[in-house]
Amino acid sequence: MDRQWTVTTAEAGQRLDKFLAAQGRAGSRSRASDAVSRGRVFLNGVEVAVDAGARLVRDGDVVRLWIDRPGSASRATRPPARGGLSIVHEDGDLVVVDKPPGLLTVPLDGDSDAPSVLEALHDRYRSHRTRSPLVVHRIDRDTSGLVLFGLHPAARADLVAQFARRTPDRIYLALVHGHPSPSAGTWHDRLSWDDEACLQRAARDDDSEAKDAESQYRVITTFSDASLVEVRLQTGRQGQIRVQAQLRGHALVGDRRYRSSGDERAHGLTFPRQALHAQRLTFEHPADRRRIEVMAPTPDDLRDLIDLLRRRARQSGAP
Repeated sequence: MDRQWTVTTAEAGQRLDKFLAAQGRAGSRSRASDAVSRGRVFLNGVEVAVDAGARLVRDGDVVRLWIDRPGSASRATRPPARGGLSIVHEDGDLVVVDKPPGLLTVPLDGDSDAPSVLEALHDRYRSHRTRSPLVVHRIDRDTSGLVLFGLHPAARADLVAQFARRTPDRIYLALVHGHPSPSAGTWHDRLSWDDEACLQRAARDDDSEAKDAESQYRVITTFSDASLVEVRLQTGRQGQIRVQAQLRGHALVGDRRYRSSGDERAHGLTFPRQALHAQRLTFEHPADRRRIEVMAPTPDDLRDLIDLLRRRARQSGAP
Protein backbone atom coordinates (compact mmCIF):
# COMPACT_ATOMS: atom_id res chain seq x y z
CA MET A 1 0.00 0.00 0.00
CA ASP A 2 1.10 3.61 -0.31
CA ARG A 3 0.38 7.15 0.80
CA GLN A 4 0.59 10.21 -1.40
CA TRP A 5 0.81 13.98 -0.92
CA THR A 6 1.06 17.03 -3.18
CA VAL A 7 3.57 19.70 -2.17
CA THR A 8 1.91 23.05 -1.45
CA THR A 9 3.35 26.48 -2.18
CA ALA A 10 4.13 26.91 1.52
CA GLU A 11 6.01 23.60 1.63
CA ALA A 12 8.04 24.17 -1.54
CA GLY A 13 11.79 24.44 -0.99
CA GLN A 14 11.93 21.92 1.87
CA ARG A 15 14.26 18.95 1.83
CA LEU A 16 12.47 15.79 0.76
CA ASP A 17 13.25 13.96 4.01
CA LYS A 18 12.01 16.94 6.06
CA PHE A 19 8.79 17.04 4.02
CA LEU A 20 8.23 13.33 4.70
CA ALA A 21 8.92 13.73 8.42
CA ALA A 22 6.48 16.64 8.76
CA GLN A 23 2.89 16.05 9.91
CA GLY A 24 3.63 12.42 10.71
CA ARG A 25 3.85 11.41 7.06
CA ALA A 26 6.74 8.99 7.55
CA GLY A 27 7.35 9.38 11.27
CA SER A 28 10.74 10.71 12.28
CA ARG A 29 13.41 12.29 10.07
CA SER A 30 15.49 9.10 10.38
CA ARG A 31 12.55 6.98 9.20
CA ALA A 32 12.06 9.31 6.27
CA SER A 33 15.74 9.00 5.34
CA ASP A 34 15.51 5.22 5.67
CA ALA A 35 12.50 5.12 3.34
CA VAL A 36 14.44 7.11 0.74
CA SER A 37 17.51 4.87 1.01
CA ARG A 38 15.37 1.71 0.67
CA GLY A 39 13.77 2.88 -2.58
CA ARG A 40 10.29 3.45 -1.14
CA VAL A 41 9.86 7.11 -2.07
CA PHE A 42 8.61 8.29 -5.46
CA LEU A 43 8.64 11.85 -6.74
CA ASN A 44 6.19 12.53 -9.58
CA GLY A 45 5.90 8.80 -10.17
CA VAL A 46 9.62 8.02 -10.30
CA GLU A 47 11.62 6.33 -7.55
CA VAL A 48 14.11 8.82 -6.13
CA ALA A 49 17.82 8.07 -5.79
CA VAL A 50 18.97 6.56 -2.50
CA ASP A 51 20.78 9.80 -1.60
CA ALA A 52 17.91 12.12 -2.56
CA GLY A 53 16.85 13.02 0.99
CA ALA A 54 18.46 16.45 0.61
CA ARG A 55 16.64 17.14 -2.65
CA LEU A 56 14.33 20.17 -2.48
CA VAL A 57 10.67 19.62 -3.31
CA ARG A 58 8.80 22.03 -5.57
CA ASP A 59 5.27 23.39 -5.57
CA GLY A 60 2.98 20.77 -7.14
CA ASP A 61 5.38 17.85 -6.76
CA VAL A 62 3.61 14.57 -5.97
CA VAL A 63 5.40 12.59 -3.26
CA ARG A 64 4.44 8.96 -2.72
CA LEU A 65 5.61 6.66 0.07
CA TRP A 66 5.35 2.91 -0.46
CA ILE A 67 4.66 0.98 2.75
CA ASP A 68 4.87 -2.78 3.25
CA ARG A 69 1.87 -4.57 4.65
CA PRO A 70 2.72 -6.92 7.52
CA GLY A 71 4.08 -10.15 6.08
CA SER A 72 4.44 -8.79 2.56
CA ALA A 73 7.49 -8.95 0.39
CA SER A 74 9.62 -5.90 -0.21
CA ARG A 75 11.85 -4.37 -2.82
CA ALA A 76 14.81 -6.51 -3.88
CA THR A 77 17.87 -5.98 -1.71
CA ARG A 78 19.99 -9.00 -2.59
CA PRO A 79 22.51 -8.86 -5.44
CA PRO A 80 21.45 -10.19 -8.86
CA ALA A 81 21.50 -13.95 -9.28
CA ARG A 82 23.56 -15.77 -11.87
CA GLY A 83 22.73 -14.68 -15.39
CA GLY A 84 22.02 -11.13 -14.25
CA LEU A 85 18.60 -11.87 -12.72
CA SER A 86 17.40 -9.67 -9.88
CA ILE A 87 15.27 -11.74 -7.51
CA VAL A 88 12.61 -9.62 -5.80
CA HIS A 89 10.90 -12.40 -3.81
CA GLU A 90 11.72 -16.07 -3.46
CA ASP A 91 10.39 -18.91 -1.31
CA GLY A 92 9.66 -22.61 -1.72
CA ASP A 93 6.54 -22.01 -3.81
CA LEU A 94 7.29 -19.08 -6.12
CA VAL A 95 9.83 -16.59 -7.35
CA VAL A 96 9.41 -13.02 -8.65
CA VAL A 97 12.06 -11.60 -10.97
CA ASP A 98 12.73 -7.99 -11.95
CA LYS A 99 13.31 -8.61 -15.66
CA PRO A 100 15.66 -6.23 -17.47
CA PRO A 101 14.63 -4.92 -20.90
CA GLY A 102 15.85 -6.99 -23.84
CA LEU A 103 15.49 -10.35 -22.08
CA LEU A 104 12.73 -12.78 -23.07
CA THR A 105 10.42 -14.14 -20.38
CA VAL A 106 10.40 -17.57 -22.05
CA PRO A 107 12.29 -18.91 -25.10
CA LEU A 108 10.85 -18.15 -28.52
CA ASP A 109 9.84 -21.02 -30.78
CA GLY A 110 12.65 -21.61 -33.25
CA ASP A 111 15.06 -19.31 -31.39
CA SER A 112 16.42 -21.48 -28.61
CA ASP A 113 19.67 -19.49 -28.49
CA ALA A 114 17.99 -16.29 -27.28
CA PRO A 115 18.42 -16.01 -23.49
CA SER A 116 15.32 -15.94 -21.31
CA VAL A 117 14.33 -15.57 -17.67
CA LEU A 118 12.91 -19.09 -17.64
CA GLU A 119 16.19 -20.63 -18.77
CA ALA A 120 18.15 -18.62 -16.22
CA LEU A 121 15.79 -19.84 -13.49
CA HIS A 122 16.18 -23.44 -14.64
CA ASP A 123 19.91 -22.96 -14.22
CA ARG A 124 19.39 -21.41 -10.78
CA TYR A 125 17.30 -24.35 -9.54
CA ARG A 126 19.16 -27.12 -11.34
CA SER A 127 20.28 -28.71 -8.08
CA HIS A 128 16.85 -28.47 -6.40
CA ARG A 129 14.80 -31.64 -6.75
CA THR A 130 11.57 -30.02 -5.54
CA ARG A 131 11.81 -26.70 -7.39
CA SER A 132 11.24 -26.26 -11.11
CA PRO A 133 10.25 -22.82 -12.47
CA LEU A 134 6.90 -22.76 -14.28
CA VAL A 135 5.47 -19.82 -16.22
CA VAL A 136 2.52 -17.95 -14.68
CA HIS A 137 2.41 -14.88 -16.96
CA ARG A 138 4.71 -13.01 -19.35
CA ILE A 139 5.80 -9.52 -20.28
CA ASP A 140 7.26 -8.45 -23.62
CA ARG A 141 10.99 -8.72 -24.30
CA ASP A 142 11.58 -4.96 -24.26
CA THR A 143 9.29 -4.30 -21.30
CA SER A 144 11.10 -4.25 -17.97
CA GLY A 145 9.86 -5.25 -14.55
CA LEU A 146 8.13 -7.91 -12.51
CA VAL A 147 7.49 -11.46 -13.69
CA LEU A 148 6.08 -14.24 -11.47
CA PHE A 149 6.89 -17.97 -11.68
CA GLY A 150 5.60 -20.95 -9.71
CA LEU A 151 8.18 -23.40 -8.40
CA HIS A 152 5.99 -26.52 -8.45
CA PRO A 153 2.80 -27.49 -10.33
CA ALA A 154 0.38 -26.85 -7.45
CA ALA A 155 1.72 -23.34 -6.86
CA ARG A 156 1.62 -22.53 -10.56
CA ALA A 157 -1.95 -23.80 -10.90
CA ASP A 158 -3.10 -21.61 -8.01
CA LEU A 159 -1.33 -18.52 -9.35
CA VAL A 160 -2.61 -19.04 -12.89
CA ALA A 161 -6.14 -19.35 -11.47
CA GLN A 162 -5.69 -16.02 -9.68
CA PHE A 163 -4.71 -14.36 -12.95
CA ALA A 164 -7.70 -15.98 -14.68
CA ARG A 165 -9.96 -14.48 -11.99
CA ARG A 166 -8.17 -11.13 -12.46
CA THR A 167 -7.47 -10.78 -8.74
CA PRO A 168 -3.73 -9.86 -8.84
CA ASP A 169 -3.07 -6.13 -8.89
CA ARG A 170 -0.67 -5.25 -11.74
CA ILE A 171 0.60 -1.69 -12.05
CA TYR A 172 2.78 -0.44 -14.90
CA LEU A 173 4.66 2.79 -15.48
CA ALA A 174 4.39 4.07 -19.06
CA LEU A 175 5.78 7.10 -20.86
CA VAL A 176 3.50 8.07 -23.73
CA HIS A 177 3.52 10.67 -26.48
CA GLY A 178 1.22 13.62 -25.90
CA HIS A 179 -1.21 14.28 -23.06
CA PRO A 180 -4.06 11.78 -22.50
CA SER A 181 -7.41 13.43 -21.80
CA PRO A 182 -9.08 13.07 -19.40
CA SER A 183 -6.12 12.67 -17.05
CA ALA A 184 -7.59 9.51 -15.51
CA GLY A 185 -10.08 6.92 -16.63
CA THR A 186 -10.59 3.49 -18.16
CA TRP A 187 -9.53 2.19 -21.54
CA HIS A 188 -11.86 -0.51 -22.85
CA ASP A 189 -11.38 -2.17 -26.22
CA ARG A 190 -12.15 -5.33 -28.14
CA LEU A 191 -8.87 -6.69 -29.48
CA SER A 192 -8.07 -9.34 -32.04
CA TRP A 193 -4.68 -10.98 -32.63
CA ASP A 194 -3.32 -10.71 -36.17
CA ASP A 195 -1.24 -13.85 -36.77
CA GLU A 196 0.38 -12.56 -39.96
CA ALA A 197 1.46 -9.22 -38.51
CA CYS A 198 2.07 -10.68 -35.01
CA LEU A 199 0.27 -7.87 -33.22
CA GLN A 200 -3.03 -6.89 -31.64
CA ARG A 201 -5.58 -4.85 -33.55
CA ALA A 202 -8.88 -3.22 -32.72
CA ALA A 203 -11.43 -5.91 -33.54
CA ARG A 204 -14.23 -5.63 -36.07
CA ASP A 205 -17.75 -5.71 -34.68
CA ASP A 206 -18.35 -9.12 -36.28
CA ASP A 207 -15.11 -10.70 -34.99
CA SER A 208 -16.24 -13.66 -32.88
CA GLU A 209 -12.71 -14.28 -31.59
CA ALA A 210 -12.18 -10.75 -30.24
CA LYS A 211 -11.40 -10.40 -26.55
CA ASP A 212 -12.11 -7.64 -24.07
CA ALA A 213 -9.17 -5.54 -22.91
CA GLU A 214 -9.51 -3.13 -20.01
CA SER A 215 -6.99 -0.89 -18.26
CA GLN A 216 -7.33 1.89 -15.72
CA TYR A 217 -4.92 4.76 -16.20
CA ARG A 218 -3.84 7.88 -14.32
CA VAL A 219 -1.53 10.61 -15.61
CA ILE A 220 1.18 11.16 -12.99
CA THR A 221 2.92 14.11 -14.61
CA THR A 222 3.07 15.81 -17.98
CA PHE A 223 5.98 17.22 -19.95
CA SER A 224 5.89 19.48 -22.99
CA ASP A 225 5.43 16.58 -25.40
CA ALA A 226 4.88 13.45 -23.29
CA SER A 227 3.17 12.14 -20.17
CA LEU A 228 4.15 9.71 -17.44
CA VAL A 229 1.18 7.43 -16.85
CA GLU A 230 0.37 4.77 -14.26
CA VAL A 231 -1.65 1.91 -15.77
CA ARG A 232 -3.46 -0.78 -13.80
CA LEU A 233 -4.33 -3.89 -15.82
CA GLN A 234 -7.80 -5.34 -15.43
CA THR A 235 -7.20 -7.89 -18.20
CA GLY A 236 -3.89 -9.17 -19.49
CA ARG A 237 -3.95 -9.38 -23.28
CA GLN A 238 -0.65 -9.58 -25.09
CA GLY A 239 0.65 -6.07 -25.78
CA GLN A 240 -2.47 -4.63 -24.13
CA ILE A 241 -1.12 -1.34 -22.76
CA ARG A 242 0.89 -0.72 -25.91
CA VAL A 243 -2.01 -1.12 -28.32
CA GLN A 244 -4.57 0.65 -26.12
CA ALA A 245 -2.34 3.70 -25.79
CA GLN A 246 -1.66 3.70 -29.55
CA LEU A 247 -5.36 3.45 -30.40
CA ARG A 248 -5.91 6.73 -28.54
CA GLY A 249 -3.09 8.55 -30.28
CA HIS A 250 -0.71 8.27 -27.33
CA ALA A 251 1.69 5.52 -28.33
CA LEU A 252 4.43 4.59 -25.91
CA VAL A 253 7.68 6.45 -26.44
CA GLY A 254 10.10 4.14 -28.26
CA ASP A 255 7.46 1.63 -29.36
CA ARG A 256 8.33 0.40 -32.86
CA ARG A 257 5.36 -1.93 -33.26
CA TYR A 258 2.44 0.00 -31.83
CA ARG A 259 3.06 3.60 -32.76
CA SER A 260 1.30 6.56 -34.25
CA SER A 261 2.69 7.93 -37.50
CA GLY A 262 5.42 10.51 -36.99
CA ASP A 263 5.51 10.32 -33.17
CA GLU A 264 9.27 10.57 -32.83
CA ARG A 265 9.66 13.16 -35.59
CA ALA A 266 6.89 15.31 -34.17
CA HIS A 267 8.08 15.23 -30.57
CA GLY A 268 11.81 14.78 -30.98
CA LEU A 269 11.77 11.80 -28.61
CA THR A 270 13.76 8.64 -29.22
CA PHE A 271 14.17 5.60 -26.99
CA PRO A 272 15.56 2.16 -27.91
CA ARG A 273 12.54 0.27 -26.54
CA GLN A 274 8.95 0.83 -25.52
CA ALA A 275 8.95 2.96 -22.36
CA LEU A 276 7.00 0.48 -20.25
CA HIS A 277 7.87 -0.95 -16.83
CA ALA A 278 5.97 -3.53 -14.75
CA GLN A 279 6.40 -1.68 -11.48
CA ARG A 280 4.18 -3.33 -8.86
CA LEU A 281 2.46 -6.68 -8.38
CA THR A 282 0.15 -7.85 -5.60
CA PHE A 283 -1.23 -11.39 -5.28
CA GLU A 284 -2.14 -14.08 -2.73
CA HIS A 285 0.50 -16.58 -1.69
CA PRO A 286 -0.68 -20.01 -2.89
CA ALA A 287 0.30 -21.75 0.36
CA ASP A 288 -1.09 -19.55 3.13
CA ARG A 289 -3.15 -16.89 1.28
CA ARG A 290 -1.15 -13.99 2.74
CA ARG A 291 -1.00 -10.93 0.55
CA ILE A 292 2.32 -10.48 -1.26
CA GLU A 293 3.25 -7.03 -2.58
CA VAL A 294 6.40 -6.57 -4.65
CA MET A 295 7.86 -3.67 -6.58
CA ALA A 296 10.63 -3.10 -9.08
CA PRO A 297 12.54 0.20 -9.15
CA THR A 298 12.43 2.30 -12.29
CA PRO A 299 15.27 1.05 -14.55
CA ASP A 300 18.14 3.40 -15.30
CA ASP A 301 17.31 3.92 -18.97
CA LEU A 302 13.72 4.96 -18.27
CA ARG A 303 14.74 7.08 -15.29
CA ASP A 304 17.30 8.90 -17.47
CA LEU A 305 14.66 9.60 -20.13
CA ILE A 306 12.23 10.98 -17.55
CA ASP A 307 14.98 13.18 -16.09
CA LEU A 308 15.75 14.47 -19.60
CA LEU A 309 12.11 15.37 -20.18
CA ARG A 310 11.93 17.08 -16.81
CA ARG A 311 14.99 19.19 -17.63
CA ARG A 312 13.50 20.10 -21.02
CA ALA A 313 10.26 21.15 -19.36
CA ARG A 314 12.08 23.37 -16.89
CA GLN A 315 14.13 25.00 -19.64
CA SER A 316 11.02 25.72 -21.68
CA GLY A 317 9.07 26.97 -18.68
CA ALA A 318 6.46 24.19 -18.98
CA PRO A 319 4.89 22.90 -15.73
